[in-house]
Order: sequence, then C-alpha cells, then structure tokens
Amino acid sequence: MPLAQAGRRAHHHLMATVLGWRDWRQTSLWLGSPVDAVERWLEREREHLPLWLPVALGSGIAGWFLLPDPRSWIAFIVAGLGLALVGFAAGAHRRSGTALITGGLAMALGCALVWWKAERVRAPVLGRPIVAVFTADVERVQQLAAKDAVRAVLRPIAAPDLPPRVRVNIALADAPPRLARGDRIRLQARLMPPPGASLPGGYDFAITAWFQQLGATGRAHPPVERLSATPDGGSIRERLSMHIRASLPARPAGIALALATGDQGSVGEADAEAMRRSGLAHLLSVSGLHITAAVGAAMLLSRRALALSPKLALRLPLMQIAAGVGALTGVAYTFLSGAEVPTVRACAAALLVLLGLALGREAMTLRLVAAGALIVLLAWPEALIGPSFQLSFAAVTAIVALHEHPWMRRFTAARDEGLLARLGRNLMVLLLSGIAVEVVLAPIALYHFHREGLYGALANIVAIPFTTFVVMPLELLALLFDPVGAGAPFWWLTGRSIELLLELAHFAGHAPGAVALLPTIPRGAFALLVIGGLWLLLWSTRLRWAGSLPFAAGAVWAFVTPAPDLLVTGDGRHLALRGVDGRMALLRPRTGDFVRDMLAEAAGIDAELPELDALPNAQCSEDACRAVVTRGGHSWTLLATRSSYLAPIDAINGACAGADVVVSDRRLPRSCVPRWLKLDRDALARTGGVAIRFDMPPNVRVTRRLDDAHPWVVDPLHNSGTAGHDRP
Repeated sequence: MPLAQAGRRAHHHLMATVLGWRDWRQTSLWLGSPVDAVERWLEREREHLPLWLPVALGSGIAGWFLLPDPRSWIAFIVAGLGLALVGFAAGAHRRSGTALITGGLAMALGCALVWWKAERVRAPVLGRPIVAVFTADVERVQQLAAKDAVRAVLRPIAAPDLPPRVRVNIALADAPPRLARGDRIRLQARLMPPPGASLPGGYDFAITAWFQQLGATGRAHPPVERLSATPDGGSIRERLSMHIRASLPARPAGIALALATGDQGSVGEADAEAMRRSGLAHLLSVSGLHITAAVGAAMLLSRRALALSPKLALRLPLMQIAAGVGALTGVAYTFLSGAEVPTVRACAAALLVLLGLALGREAMTLRLVAAGALIVLLAWPEALIGPSFQLSFAAVTAIVALHEHPWMRRFTAARDEGLLARLGRNLMVLLLSGIAVEVVLAPIALYHFHREGLYGALANIVAIPFTTFVVMPLELLALLFDPVGAGAPFWWLTGRSIELLLELAHFAGHAPGAVALLPTIPRGAFALLVIGGLWLLLWSTRLRWAGSLPFAAGAVWAFVTPAPDLLVTGDGRHLALRGVDGRMALLRPRTGDFVRDMLAEAAGIDAELPELDALPNAQCSEDACRAVVTRGGHSWTLLATRSSYLAPIDAINGACAGADVVVSDRRLPRSCVPRWLKLDRDALARTGGVAIRFDMPPNVRVTRRLDDAHPWVVDPLHNSGTAGHDRP
C-alpha cells in the first residue's frame, strides 16, 4: 500500500474516533474539494438550473449593447465559446460542466443574435435635418391627446432622398379627419435623424428607431392633404378606437382605449402622470394583466357554456376545449391591440400556461416564465434593454417565486374557514404579492425613470381587481351590446368606473411622500441589483440569500451616488445648474415642459425648476449667464450663452478666459479657451449630453462614447445614410 494512502486512512480513522463518525462525515463534506461542493449544490438545485438559460442568453445580448465595437463583440463571443470549452474539459457528465457549456454557448449566441438582428434590420437613416415635401402611405396612426396631435408612421413614395420609413407628428387641427392606415397623404415636414439620449442615462430613442427601421422623425407643416382614403376606413383597431372615442367623454375614453387597444396616446398628461406616480401605469399597457383577464374570461364562459349540456360535459374534454378557446382569444386580443412586443410577450406566456393546463401540469411555474422570456429574447433580443421587458418579467418572476416558496404554499393552501377569514387571507396574499413586486420593480423603475411610486403596493390591491373584474368586463359588455343598440348603459358605467380608477390614481400619486426620486443610477450599481435579484429569485436553497449581498451593495452604491451639479443637453440649448439650496435652475426662461421634466428627473428633483436668473450667485442677460458654483471649498465659474446674436471676438475671448466651464449651442471660435472645459456645438456633437459633479477632481459623464460603433450611432462629422435635400 502506498505510504500516502496509508497516511490518509490513518488520519480518517483518527478523526472518526475523536469526532464520532457522523460529525466526521459532515466535516469531511466541508473539507472536500470545492468542485465536489459545487456539484452537490447544483444537484440540489437541478430543478432550477434551466431558469438560468434565458439569463445567460440575456447576458450575451447585454454584452453586445454595453461593449463598443465589433472587436469587443467578437472577443465576447470567443469568451463565451471558451467558457463552453472549459465545461467540456470539466466533464459534460457533471452538472457544473453542463452548466458551463450551456451558459457559455447561450452567452455567445445572445451576443451574435442581437448583432445579426441589428444588421438585418439595417435601413437608411437621415443624415441631417431637412425640410421636405413628399407623398406617403400611412402605415400606422396614434392619437396624442396630451399634445393635440396625431403621430403617423409613413412610407414615402418615389422619394429616393428620404428613408423608407419615417415618423411624423401632425397637429390635430392640420390632420385630415379620420386619418387611418392605408391612406395616402401629401405633406411638408421638417425631418431629422432619430434623436439619441439628451442626457447621460436618459432614454435613447435612436436604438428603438433603429430596430423599428425608422429613418427619421419630425413634424408636419400645414396643409396636410389626403390624396386617397383606405376603402374600409382603417384597421379593426382604428375603427374600434374611433368607436370608443365616440362613446365616452375624452378623459375616460383615453383609459378605455388603452385597455382595449393598448393605445396610450389619448390619455391626458395629468392622468398619465398620476398613473405613473401611483404605480398604476402598468394598467395602461396591454400585457399580462389584460391578456390574463381576456383569456380567463373566455375559458370560464366557454367551459360553463359547454357544461350546460350533460352529454357534452361527459363526452368532451372541457378543459382542453376551454384552453383552446382561451388561446384563440389571447391571440385575437394580441393582434387587436397592435401586436406590440409587450403584448406578444404576454400572449406567448399565456399560451405556455394554457398548454400546461391542457396537459394537466401546474398552471404557472418559474420554468414557464423562463420559457416565455427565452422565446421573447430569441425573437426580439433588443427588447432586453427596454423597461417594458424588464418590468413585466421581473414582476411575474417575483410573484411566481413568492408563491412557490413553501411558506407561501402553506399560507395559500385551501382550508375550511369562514368567509371573513378567507377574505382576509386573500387580501394578505395580494398585499404580500404587491410588496414583492414593488421591491423587485423599484430598482428598474428608478434606473429608467428616476422615480418610483411608494404607494403602488397598496394602490394595486384595489386597482388590479377593480380593473380586472369591473372596468374591463363593463367595457366588453358595452362593446357586445352596441350592435343591438343597448350599449349606452354599459358605457355610462364604464365611464364612471374609469373615473373612480383615476381618482384612486390621483389620490395615491399626489399623497405626501408618494414618490421616491433618484438621480441617474450607475450601470455598475444597476448590474449588481439585477444580479442579486436574480440570485434571490431563481435559486431555492439557502445559498439563494447570498444574492442579498450584491443587491445591498448595488442599492448602497445607487443611493450614495451624488446628484450632478450641472446637466447639459446634447444640443447645448438647455442646462440645469444646482444652486446652494440644492435646487436645479434652468438657463432659458421659456423652457418647455418636456425638457423641464427631463432635467428634473435626471437631477432627482420632484419640484418646479426655477430660472438661473433667480440664483444669487448668477448674473444673466438676454445673451448669456455667468454663475459661480462653490463645492468643497473650490469655486467654479460657469459661462453659458442663451442667444444666437454675434458678439465681438475680444469680448468672447475675455469671457471664456475668465470661466472654468463654457456651454453654448453654437460653434465658438478656437480662441475661446476656458480654464477647464469647453462645451460648444462641436464638442457636444461628439459627446452628447453631459453631467458634471464639481468634486475634486471633477467627475464628467457623457452620453456618447467616442469609440461607440453601434449602427445607430451617426458620426456628426461623417454622416452615414441618406443625406437628403431641401425641396420647394
């Protein structure tokens, strides 16, 4: 017997004698190799391992969006394949090896898939702003009640200088009446390339436009002439929208339209803001709640109708038939509401649930949620970075994970109890589900929108059942009874119920402390929050609680990140400077509401922003403002132009030399040299919007990376795509 082997046996015998055999066996498990410990843990988690497949695929997609150029994308794909090779080397028969193989291949596939999708949808993009007169076919129409406008997606005809697909806003007074898909119009419009994010961490419409193949956006000038109208008056969705507008007053009609067709453009700005602040905005987007209500109602009615016949009830598989009717209803509702990605995603998840019911399986599990996420990411990989995908799947995952927990299963199990006890237990389940959803959704909402309604869990306890069992059924009954002329009473009830829903939204959204605001969350902090949240939700053993560490670290990082002292939009026209009282002051007195709200959200402020003229440390004229900022014992002088009037070159040079930071929406001469930073039109064209903290040393964040090679990024000095020409 080899000496080493004999020594190991003697050591095992000694430890077993001293500790006792049971204690020594437990100790030897801890003293085993780390690989064996991982294998044992993965064996206990084998039922949850498939849940990480869409996570790995999403990691590859996220890697493509975060990394700047093809060289880094290729490196990421190679790294994923290398991870799979490590899994092969570790042994495909081991769970750790299988996990590495599957995860590595999924990450590589995700990066390659979204790269391929971005190239496949490549379409010409307008190179510079132009004014054009053209004829176009209307592809889609959306009412924008808050802007008194109509938004139309157009396909220009015989216009080689224009992109094949553009989006134009038309003032309601200038739009042809009952404008619908299939109409042909002639118009003059000012078009521009799809705008990117105006501030660091802001919404980048250029990405959305690229994957929707929109090459330009703009505003139409009157007159807008309709050359021909579609024979059927537009799609079913558009005709339904017109019918609902004619049946209800403007305020409830906007909510009714959102519930029926997913069109949120008719919701007034005050009501939309109240829905967002109260945490009820998800009710306006046709997604899981609406698809579930429609499918559930169809299944219930079809099953009850078939059960009225004893012969059919005994001979036919009623559950399978009801599931089929529910599936057809869900698909029809999806196409009626415009087949947007959130709706298609919810429909796909509903179809998976119906398939499980038809097969006699459990209706809703985390595996079904993972399968739905996988289908969406394979079909629309770009959806990953949008708040809609993140919010909806995070909410469903939180609810299902909560209800799969053993404690929750015991609490919700059927039992013999009184009506009041059952009602109280159901309310407690709703409250716990709402709290879980709010905790999971808060980081996502704060990252994308910089705000989160704190009373959402309580408001949803009332709003979700009320919308599902009162508002939507009343609207459906009104539509069903309209053909026989008996829909008016149901429309009146629908309007009153929607008014009550809006009253709840305004009460919860404007109560004291209703909204938490946070300035831009760093990407690293958001990544830690996502990783920690997924770890907590997708595992089942005690090791799941290790996810609380990155989640807590991300939360602390997000909350301790100071708000910026200076925000400058990408065009240089607008800026917000933080005063000594902590409020942000605006450069231009007549700044529009959209820009005001955008700057306030980016600064984490829920209040009206004053003008820079009002700050005691600022001096402003019609042409420029000069302000002094003191942070940490250091003073910074800011100079910003606010008009386009020419000034003597000597005066400009002197003013620049006396300032630390110069901001302008025009091109400043080279002789304008500030002490630290010059942000004129040329500089901002390269960097995009800028956020600055006047620390020591100062911190600067920009919107656009100089090495960014994603296809929607247009180099302002070497425009790609269609150049376009002004037309008479």
